[in-house]
Amino acid sequence: MNDTVRVAQRLRLDTLDRLSGQGRGWVGPAVDPRALRVGVVHLGIGAFHRAHQAIFTELAAAATGREDWGITGVTQRSASVRDQLMPQDGLYSVLERGADAAPLRVVGSVRDVVFGAGDPAAVVDRIADPAVRLVTLTVTEKGYRRDGAGRLDRSDPEVVADLAGRPPRTVVGQLVRGLQRRLAESAEPITLLSCDNLVGNGDVLRGLVQDIVDALPSSEAGGLADWITTSVRFPSCMVDRIVPATTAEDRADALAVLGLEDRGVVVAEPFSQWVIEDDFAAGRPAWERAGAVLTRDVAAWEAVKLRMLNASHSLLAYLGALRGYDTIAAALTEDRLAAAAESLMVEDVAPTLRVPDGLDLDHYRGQVLTRFANPALRHRTVQVAMDGSQKLPVRLLGTVRDRLAAGAVPRHAALAVAAWMVYVAQGRDVRGRDLPLDDPMAERLGTAGAAAGGDPQRLVDALLHVDEIFGADLRDHQGFRAALVDHVAQLTKG
Repeated sequence: MNDTVRVAQRLRLDTLDRLSGQGRGWVGPAVDPRALRVGVVHLGIGAFHRAHQAIFTELAAAATGREDWGITGVTQRSASVRDQLMPQDGLYSVLERGADAAPLRVVGSVRDVVFGAGDPAAVVDRIADPAVRLVTLTVTEKGYRRDGAGRLDRSDPEVVADLAGRPPRTVVGQLVRGLQRRLAESAEPITLLSCDNLVGNGDVLRGLVQDIVDALPSSEAGGLADWITTSVRFPSCMVDRIVPATTAEDRADALAVLGLEDRGVVVAEPFSQWVIEDDFAAGRPAWERAGAVLTRDVAAWEAVKLRMLNASHSLLAYLGALRGYDTIAAALTEDRLAAAAESLMVEDVAPTLRVPDGLDLDHYRGQVLTRFANPALRHRTVQVAMDGSQKLPVRLLGTVRDRLAAGAVPRHAALAVAAWMVYVAQGRDVRGRDLPLDDPMAERLGTAGAAAGGDPQRLVDALLHVDEIFGADLRDHQGFRAALVDHVAQLTKG
């Protein structure tokens, strides 16, 4: 009976205190969570942040003895993370899957979680707090609400509402209103660090913040633009770790190891990488002590990751989903799909890259495929396939443009784009199962795909005319179009 009661207990500081993690297959927080003071606000506290930046930040605090880099997380679309973590005093565990997996780790760097949609004023308050010197973001590509030109989408109803003065619910609106309040109350400098898969993510974020500031009435903007120029930094960074969705089996495994119920457990592969531009306005955690790379040249690392890892991930997701594979690892068991992913990296991507010092590109390519093939991760193809309209431009179309400019048609990159087109139009796999079109442009894409009536040429033309994704240059390139038509015809045959 006592064992049953113990197992049913929830992970919290008091229950954790009664256990000894060492030697039991798990490790506790690297620092005492009670001692941490909040110095970071993180927008988008999903599983990825908890399995990546939050761990780096906790390990940096442990390495330096600094206690002023605790994290307030903001969950944007759902209160679920707040409801998972706050009854657990912000604690959660990270369960690694695969060869060389570390013991289960309990993380304590998250000290507060705010539900942004339910309490937008609290988000502004946290950003304005002078003790906060860093705001980090993992809000996915679509969370930036950009138009086809990459600027702030002024037609987005949520952006319009934020500009009209309601308590802000968009990420960039929250940042700008928080900066306004900060300037008025303390004028303390601050750094805004995007950790999303966007080319030049720091520059992207800077431009979007400026777009909102420029749209404000002069009576509101005041000296905000000048203060941002002198007191706010927007470094770029590249993040990498595979973090699949947590399952009931994962929660059961964490319970078996820890002996406490953890409703916030996240799953990750053993690999983790963070490359950060070293440009901060008011200090930063010593992330390099936790294994991060601090550099002045993020762009080369970023291009390698986006064009090799993320692009091949998307290729395997669309081709694999169409072929009826539920996971990326399962898709890689088909020799044709594995060969397509490797050919994409070798023949199309590699010629476009400027390889950063210290990186062996051949080793990196092999490492990518090995990581994807890890069956313990169960990374679902339809999960990776989400938001294709946002992902294709940053993962694949830069490679396409560079190869076309060099006089070569990138057939393997075109195959990935064609697979996305068929995924959009067909909506089912070879076994007749529905494939969800989870995309901010789903209605428009679905309409275009349906209108093609299964004809490869009409489908390619319809989707190439979505200028927000492809632009006029790719729409009008006959060599690229011909490759797409050929691939679509092969993918839809029989």
